Amino acid sequence: MSFSKPTNDFRDAGIVQFGTGRFLLAHVDALVSESLANGDSDERILVVQSSTREEGKRKARLLAEQRRYPVRICGRRDGQTIDREQTVDSIAGCLIAAEQWEALKRHVVEHARIIVSNTADNGYEIGDDSSLAAVPASFPGKLTQLLRARFEAGNEGLTILPCELIEQNARQLKSLVTTMARRDGEAMADNAAFLDWLANRCVWADTLVDRIVSAPIEPLGAIAEPYALWAIVRQPGMAIPCVHPDVEIVDDLGPQAMCKLHILNLAHTYLVDRWQREGQPVEFVREAMETAALIDPLRTVLEEEVLPTLSAELPMARLQNYLGVTLERFANPFLDHRLSDIAQNHTAKRQRRLQPVVDKARLQGRATPRLDEALS
Repeated sequence: MSFSKPTNDFRDAGIVQFGTGRFLLAHVDALVSESLANGDSDERILVVQSSTREEGKRKARLLAEQRRYPVRICGRRDGQTIDREQTVDSIAGCLIAAEQWEALKRHVVEHARIIVSNTADNGYEIGDDSSLAAVPASFPGKLTQLLRARFEAGNEGLTILPCELIEQNARQLKSLVTTMARRDGEAMADNAAFLDWLANRCVWADTLVDRIVSAPIEPLGAIAEPYALWAIVRQPGMAIPCVHPDVEIVDDLGPQAMCKLHILNLAHTYLVDRWQREGQPVEFVREAMETAALIDPLRTVLEEEVLPTLSAELPMARLQNYLGVTLERFANPFLDHRLSDIAQNHTAKRQRRLQPVVDKARLQGRATPRLDEALS
C-alpha cells in the first residue's frame, strides 16, 4: 500500500495523544479516523512519543513522515464475519517529546482541546520527577508543565481523557498533576490560581477502553478485532473527541466495568482454570471455544452462577447481550490469543475477577460450586 506524504501543518490537531502503541493506533486513532471520514467530527490528532525507548522513537519518526497506516479489522461481530483493511487517516503529525518539547508546548498552548493518553501500566509513576525540569520524565510531570504553560498564556482549560486501564484513571491523574503543581509551584505567586484553573477549568473524565489489538503490521499498523469500546464519563463542558457508535458518553462507568471484569475477564480466567485441569489440550482461546470439555463448563458457570448473581445489579437482558458478544469475540477465527498468556498471574486474577462474584452470591444466598472449585 502506498501513501501520499501530507503537509507538515498540524494546526487542526485539537487532540494531543500521548502514546504510540498499537492499541491507540488501532483503537482511538481508528475511531477518530472513521468519524472524520463520515463528516461527524473535525478534530485530528497530534501524537506524542514520550518514552525513552529507541523503538518507540523509530516508530514516531515513521508516523511523522507517513501519517497514514493500515489497520486490519478481522473477526466476527453481530453474527457477521469481517475481514477488511482500514486506512487510518486521523494523524496530523507526531512529535518526540525529548527532541521537540518546545514545539509540543506551543501546540498545546495554541491549538489543543483534548489530551488523550495510554502510557502503559507504569505511566502514572512519578518517582523524583519535577514538572520544572527542562523536559519532565514522567507523563504527569509533562502534563503539569504543559497545562501550566497554557494557563500562563491565559487560555481555556483542556479536556483530559486518559485511557490507561486504571480504575478512575482521570481522577488519579488529576490528583497526581495537582500534587505536582502544588509542590513545584509553591514559590509562584499565581500558583493558587493555577490550582483553581486545573480543578475548575479543565475537564477530567474517567474512561474505559476495550479492544483486542492482536499484532502489529510492519512497519506501521496493526491487526484488531471488530469489537471496540471507548466509554467516557459525561462531564459539564467536556470536549468530545469524535462521534462514533463505539464511543459511548455515559453517566457511570460502573455497568461497563462490571461486565468487562466479571464476564469477559472472569470468563478468560475460568477458561484457563478448566484448561489447566484438562491438561492444556489446546493453545488458543478460539480453539477452546470448539472443545466441549472447555466451552461447556464455561457456558454453564456463566449462565447458572455469574449472570444470575450480577442480575441483582444490572438487567439480565444487558448481561445476556454482553455474554453473547464476549463468546463471539472469544471465537474470533483470526485471533491467536494464547491461553498461556492469560494464565500469567492466574492466582491474582482469580481473586480479582472471580472472588467478588462469589461474595455477591453469598450475600444473595446463592450457591456457586463451579466458581468455588476454580478458587480452591
